[in-house]
This record gives sequence, C-alpha cells and structure tokens, in this order.
Amino acid sequence: MSRKPTPAPSPIAELRANLDSLMEQTAATTLSVPRRRALEKEIRAVIQELGSFLNTLDPIRQPSAVFDPSNPKVVGRFVSLALVAQQRHPLAEIPRFYGSGIYAIYYNGPFPLYAPISGSETPIYVGQAAPAINNARTPLEQGPRLCGRLSDHRKNIGTATTTLDLADFEFRSLVVQSGWETAAEDYMIHLFRPIWNSETSILYGLGKHGDDATTRANKRSPWDTVHPGRKWAEKSKEDAKSPATIDTELTRHFQEHPVFPDLEHVLTSFLDELRQV
Repeated sequence: MSRKPTPAPSPIAELRANLDSLMEQTAATTLSVPRRRALEKEIRAVIQELGSFLNTLDPIRQPSAVFDPSNPKVVGRFVSLALVAQQRHPLAEIPRFYGSGIYAIYYNGPFPLYAPISGSETPIYVGQAAPAINNARTPLEQGPRLCGRLSDHRKNIGTATTTLDLADFEFRSLVVQSGWETAAEDYMIHLFRPIWNSETSILYGLGKHGDDATTRANKRSPWDTVHPGRKWAEKSKEDAKSPATIDTELTRHFQEHPVFPDLEHVLTSFLDELRQV
C-alpha cells in the first residue's frame, strides 16, 4: 500500500518557523550596537515588503498613506521645507532678533572628516529653540531664543581654533509658531541625519555646557575629542570614543546616508515622501 506524499510546508509556516528561529538566536546573543541597527534595518525592510504584498491581495487598490494635515510629522515636514527656503547667513555674524523655532548649521570648510558634506545642502547640525514662555503668540513673547541658541553654537565652534574656522559655517533659521518646533526638528534629523546631532550617535557633544571633571566623572565627548579647545572639556581624562572609532563611524554613516548636494535633491526628497502610491 503506497503512502501519500507528505505535503510541503506552507510558505506561511516557513515564515513563522524562520521568525521563531531568529527570535531564539537574538535572545541567546548579546548584539553589538552596529549589528542591532543592521538587524533593525533589515527587519523594517521585510515588514515593508510584507505590507506591500498584503495590499496586492486586495483587488481594490489602497493608498500607501493618508495625508493628514493635523499629523505632527506632516507639519514638521512642511516647517522644515520652509526653513530650507530661507537664505543662508554667516554663523560669525548672527544678528539679534526675536523669535523661537528651528535652525540648521552648514559647513563649507576643508576639514577632512567633513569633506562629504562640505558645501552641500546637508547640515552638520540642526536644532530648535523653545519659546521663553509656553504658548507665546508673538516673536516678542517668544524672546530672542533662536539668535541666542545660535550664538551659543558660534562661541563653542569658535573655541576649536586648531580644527575649525567660523568663517566656514553658515546657518538658516526660521521663526515658528510656538509648539511646532519639536516636530520640525524631529523631521530634519530624520531627513538629514546631521553628524553633530546626538541622535546620530557619532560626533555628539556640541551642546554640552561646562562639565567639571573634579565633580563629575564624565568622559570627553566625541565633538571635543575631534575639536579640542573648550577648557572644561580638557579636564576630562578619557574620551568617550577614540578618533579611529569616530573616523570609522563617519565613513559608514556617509555610505548609508547619501549627502544632499543641492536644493534640488532636498526638494525631490520632500516630494517623494508626499507621494501616494
């Protein structure tokens, strides 16, 4: 008596088995930060592919997204677009003006580590300045917050005379209605991946203020390692990262996140994210 052939496992069963195997492997292993990030990127890509495949099963077409003007991410995107429309000004010549909001700092100099972004439309740092009082309705009520924050950065960059020249920096700023600056900053970090922002986890430390090594056992920030000059940072006895590690991380970063060479590429990116497929 002949036996019936064993049915082949279904693709869904294989998918579940592979997922279980992956979960077991990751649970039994301590992942390094680079490996964890790479795995997260791969998983998100698979999720996106599965979502696209799921949509194809429905004979009625679905949009890839619903445009919601009240979504903070959407608002942040358009506020960021408004910032990019502003003129660039020398960071060494910041006028006094009222208003809180967002800003971007650009590098145009010869420092070797920053060659990929020098002179481009990819900022080296982006940030926000919150209003002096919550729910301020006018720039006067917001206070001179943007120019104050930019002035702080100018002073810090100005201390790094052995590696940086203030003349090589420019900025854009945009006064924003109170409450929307955080959404815009989040979007700019998502879009540009600025290497001096702490969220990028490479050359963080520009915004630090006067840690005293005699009372706090802080390591020297990567920014201070690459750009010595701040007196209080010189008191730290240990670097958070070695120069070689920073160099390696920057190389990987520029490979994974292409630089925006001009405004046309920035605008194309904005439009691509707005399209419904």
